[in-house]
Amino acid sequence: MIEETLDKDCAKRKMFTHAIVRTPPKSIIAGIANANLGVPDYETALQQHQNYVEALQACGLTIITIPAAEDFPDSCFVEDTALLTKRWAIIARFGARSRQGEEVEVRELLRRYFNHVESIEAPGTVEPGDIMMVGDHFYIGLSQRTNNAGARQMISLLEKQGSSGSTVEMSEMLHLKSGLSYLENNVLVACGEFLRKPEFANFNLISVDPDEAPAANCIWVNGTVIAPIGFPKTIAKIKAAGYPVTPLNISEFQKLDGGLSCLSLRF
Repeated sequence: MIEETLDKDCAKRKMFTHAIVRTPPKSIIAGIANANLGVPDYETALQQHQNYVEALQACGLTIITIPAAEDFPDSCFVEDTALLTKRWAIIARFGARSRQGEEVEVRELLRRYFNHVESIEAPGTVEPGDIMMVGDHFYIGLSQRTNNAGARQMISLLEKQGSSGSTVEMSEMLHLKSGLSYLENNVLVACGEFLRKPEFANFNLISVDPDEAPAANCIWVNGTVIAPIGFPKTIAKIKAAGYPVTPLNISEFQKLDGGLSCLSLRF
């Protein structure tokens, strides 16, 4: 049965035990936004963030919370500060200049949990919203935020620790994971240009209709898929593939082009 196969696959996979999150700052109302969905409401964002934390806790994760950073309106999107592998933490270098500096406090925190911490250096830029992990291989999207120099550095660091990486040309999305989510067991949620990419032809694709594109950013956490509410067709497809789904309202973060994966570093 599909459910039994998923259970066996999840048992083989290293389950997540921790998640780092960062409290949204009041300055979130000035965050980078291209979605034309309006200005985020701070109090609503705080409540939605708390609901997100509780969903991660329900999946068995210990939450590590970094206080809000008012100087960085987008700092709640903590995923973009670092790539965490089974062996190393690799500190990113933002393509968005207004976000450069968010990684400083995260670097110090990660040194408590990882013996080996590396960094991407100029002129490279990499934002881990552009990086999707599939086992020991990492797909890196080349976007306005992640350049070739950064991707080459990242692949070199991955290879040094016994992993591998490859780049994906992209033109439609802000980040690679704006349109892709790996749900383990060779299952990939995808929309837009990624449905046509040869790199992903051998995955079992759950296709997301254009009118539900934000649903392509969901997260697998210890067997459960956390997905944004408001996209019933995609949620139905994920459930039909055998995954339990926890739906969450993240409307205020979607106003800043953010998704569920952006709001935590899971390891």
